Amino acid sequence: MYTLEELLQQLVDKKGSDLHITAGSAPRMRVDGALTPIEGERLTPEETQNLIYGLLNSDQIARFEANLELDLSFGISGLGRFRTNVFMQRGAVGAVLRIIPFDIKNMRDLGLPAKLCEKLCALPKGLILVTGATGSGKSTTLASFIDFINEAREGHIITIEDPIEFVHRNKKCLVNQREVGSDTHGFNNALRAVLREDPDIVLIGEMRDQETIQAALTLSETGHLTFGTLHTSDCVQTINRIVDVFPPYQQQQIRTQLSFTLSAVLSQQLLQRLNSRGRVLAEEIMVANSAVRSLIRDDKAHQIYSIIQTGGREGMKTMNQSLFKLYQSNLISYEEAITHTTDPDDLKRTFQRAGLDSAAAG
Repeated sequence: MYTLEELLQQLVDKKGSDLHITAGSAPRMRVDGALTPIEGERLTPEETQNLIYGLLNSDQIARFEANLELDLSFGISGLGRFRTNVFMQRGAVGAVLRIIPFDIKNMRDLGLPAKLCEKLCALPKGLILVTGATGSGKSTTLASFIDFINEAREGHIITIEDPIEFVHRNKKCLVNQREVGSDTHGFNNALRAVLREDPDIVLIGEMRDQETIQAALTLSETGHLTFGTLHTSDCVQTINRIVDVFPPYQQQQIRTQLSFTLSAVLSQQLLQRLNSRGRVLAEEIMVANSAVRSLIRDDKAHQIYSIIQTGGREGMKTMNQSLFKLYQSNLISYEEAITHTTDPDDLKRTFQRAGLDSAAAG
């Protein structure tokens, strides 16, 4: 029989990202994007419950049994922190545990454009969004931003997370991290209170509905540097998602508010590294210059893509430009680039213009 610590040690040793525990299957781990089983017997429902309940205190067990799902995080000395979702499936307890390293990587190590990101982190106010699918590294990127601010500025940072992932120690800044469920009853409650807590920088772990999005806009409008995440795949979709959350009669007001408050959007994904283990970051970056703000305000977000394409001097780039550069640098394959673009025809034309299409495809 496995112990949970032994399973998590294997996850760390193999540089995996997630551990899956499900009745009727051997434990599985995700390594470089692929989900592979760990050698051993299939787990019974009793074994999965014993493994997972060993993580939980009596209050968490009661909440899980009432709600049939639970988010939490915990740390093991020498291994790391783990973000965990516990759930029921076919009457048995299951869980997915994602590793969160103790050490926070800096922007350069993550493959982010450090000069631009440092400039964004130095802003006195504004809204900076990091978007992408689950598992695209949004939390890791935001942790690097918060850590940079913590070392470079003097102020009060408040994070509202579900659950807390990276733990930030007080450096130049005072950092208060609030976890939904244990430190606050919900994002909305915490966001209603945050203005009374004298923050300079606020991180919203997830902008999940109209109320949290409105709170992020208000915070950035009232003189706070605000960070948030959305599950959107590109910068234009991000703007449309924010506006579309609101009823039609309110959308023009939101466009105007967003045009004044938005500072930047980074949409990212993690790709399989060519000929080696590990992942590599691809990102689309939009900086809200006067042209972008005008297009947002005038309900012409669909035209922003062309601004991003030609905005290289300001640090902007499209996802296709990022994918093409990663291929040119021999970091990803042609197939990986084509698989992860939202506009394959445009990317293929880019390869053709560079005379790489036939060679790359071969």
